[in-house]
Amino acid sequence: MTADLVLVGFGNVGRRFVRLLDERRAELRDRHSLEWRVVGICTRRHGRARNPAGLDALAAAAAVERGESLGEGPGGDANGDGAAFIRSAAGDWRRSGSANPLVVVETTVLDVRSGRPAIDHVRAALEAGAHVVTANKGPVAFAYDELKELAASAGRLFLFEGAVMDGIPVFNLAARTLPAVRVSGFRGVVNSTTNYIISAMEDGREFGDALAEMQAAGIAEADASLDVDGWDAAAKAAALANVLLGARTSPLEVERTGIAALEGPAVRDVVARGMRLKLVARGRRHATGGLRVSVAPEELPAGDLLAGLKGQQNAIVLETDLLEDVAIVQLGGGLTQTAYALVSDLVALRNALPALP
Repeated sequence: MTADLVLVGFGNVGRRFVRLLDERRAELRDRHSLEWRVVGICTRRHGRARNPAGLDALAAAAAVERGESLGEGPGGDANGDGAAFIRSAAGDWRRSGSANPLVVVETTVLDVRSGRPAIDHVRAALEAGAHVVTANKGPVAFAYDELKELAASAGRLFLFEGAVMDGIPVFNLAARTLPAVRVSGFRGVVNSTTNYIISAMEDGREFGDALAEMQAAGIAEADASLDVDGWDAAAKAAALANVLLGARTSPLEVERTGIAALEGPAVRDVVARGMRLKLVARGRRHATGGLRVSVAPEELPAGDLLAGLKGQQNAIVLETDLLEDVAIVQLGGGLTQTAYALVSDLVALRNALPALP
């Protein structure tokens, strides 16, 4: 199978994705019968290009990194929003008569308070007949049920493994490898920046210095409040609750307390008492049917799995009926891991296509 890819968002993750596809081209072809070509690229600052016969995605990545525009390429269009671009690229694809599945790969910057424009991109893609793979938390955190139902009615797939914990399989683990197991709750450390800051303060360093290091590394958000005020963790908690617990919530409804008020002496006092402080995301469906989703600093016993996470490490513990607690630990994350989530979803899509209506 050859997938025709439309890339909406071509920042660090999108560019690493096409390079990772190229690096693993032989393995994807030989082991998974998967080949690919990019037929459209839409960026916020570097223009757009589309060509149903295929674009040179590696050359486009290099051009963007040189600060050049893509708007001069075949089908180039420096104007218009992402949803309009998706509809145009899908029209080109249909007119070309391509027998390949069309896949929109969505990696735009998230507005964590609305989920847009990613929600609009996913909706436009599904309505235009494309499958969707995304690393964006917004669509799952704000509009999961709507988009899941739209994908089902269109006979298309909506995949989002990279929305939480980069390429570590959380959603696929629950959906594909735990048959007949009910997930009743979760707790986890899901934001690398805040965990790094807390670990740094435990070691005697300053909050601001640790945050600046995460921003310089491209891990923390440019708007620091999205991390330190708990918005990123709340978006991930909402996504987990919607998918794993059948919630209909959003980050705006998550009970949220960040770490902005934490000070080094208080953090080190917790350690002196044999505990560890962590920003913990929780979700649980109660026997009465009620659901609570929260993000807040918690003091945990030193022997708790979450308490042992240092630096950028993350983990999620799923509470289940048959297997009790199942833990997923991420000891290292970053750009390649997020890009890999997109690759793994593309392989999952290829494997699922024969079974689709």
